[in-house]
Amino acid sequence: MANRIHPTAIVAAGAELGENVTVGPYAIIDEHVRIGDDCAIDSLARVCNYTEIGRGCHVYHGAVLGEVPQDAKFKGEVSYLKLGEHNQIREYMSIHRASGEGETTIVGSHNYFMAYTHVGHNARLGDHIMLASYSGVSGHCVVEDYANIAGLTGIHQYTVIGTLAMIGGMSRVVTDIPPYCVAQGNPTDLHGLNYRGLIRREISDSTRSALKKAYRLLFRSDDTTAEAAEKIRSEVETTPEVEHLVNFQLAVADGYGGRQLDPHGRRK
Repeated sequence: MANRIHPTAIVAAGAELGENVTVGPYAIIDEHVRIGDDCAIDSLARVCNYTEIGRGCHVYHGAVLGEVPQDAKFKGEVSYLKLGEHNQIREYMSIHRASGEGETTIVGSHNYFMAYTHVGHNARLGDHIMLASYSGVSGHCVVEDYANIAGLTGIHQYTVIGTLAMIGGMSRVVTDIPPYCVAQGNPTDLHGLNYRGLIRREISDSTRSALKKAYRLLFRSDDTTAEAAEKIRSEVETTPEVEHLVNFQLAVADGYGGRQLDPHGRRK
């Protein structure tokens, strides 16, 4: 299908638009931009230079993608923002491109970013993430797949949010949050496993039971992380989820945090 570009929109001559792209009134798309098929860029949205948007994304009214980073070290170098497919970018949401020559802010696919949320420079986000209104993900953060971050939550720079973690509203997150866990507060504290999320993801009863045992050894015993990991590997059923939780915490104990893992929970 042909693209539908409103006559008041400004689309730079060098911008690359796929098929069936809609651009609404007064939207602005810069020159060094690539937009995939079946995307919608609504009224007053801005897609800035060095931004790539995958197929089927919807950028709602007033959202800003790829603006220069809010980083005092940024000196105008060429850097990038890359989004995957089928993301929902709601009203006035913003994602900044990276700081550092050739660096990239990366957002995966099938994410839902509610109104007035923000993702900072050099962040790396996975897939199927929910970011509720007025929450902010600071620069250099990693958010793994299926994380759910409730409204008015602030996430400090370089923090890692694990797979299927649930962060309660109005939380201040200054430490890495383990996968499959619930955390909330100011500062955040762990409140057990994200059972509802595990059930929704159809994680088996046996795996949930194994995660419960692993959680108790890691966070509710006097063992060191290394001691708890050794017990888990000898006493608890081995599943990919248990291994991910253990590896995540070992990385934290080593001082590297979850940054040893990519947004999909795989070791880099």
